[in-house]
Amino acid sequence: MAKSKKDYFGLPWIVSLILAIIPITSWLFGFIIRFREGKIVAGLIRLIFGFTVVWLLDLIFMIFGHKICRLINC
Repeated sequence: MAKSKKDYFGLPWIVSLILAIIPITSWLFGFIIRFREGKIVAGLIRLIFGFTVVWLLDLIFMIFGHKICRLINC
């Protein structure tokens, strides 16, 4: 199975969706991924506001767009 850069750590979409639904994993993985990509500001925004608007945006983009919102470049 080909891995996608759009989902959490290259996991399949359905697994990433389940992890995005859980607020703790969504916040933690989103924070780690942004820092791995070199997006320090996006990582800090995720760290500070991760349980609010950003979490809802992740869910909306995962369900309707089949990708994780990258906060700045969705």
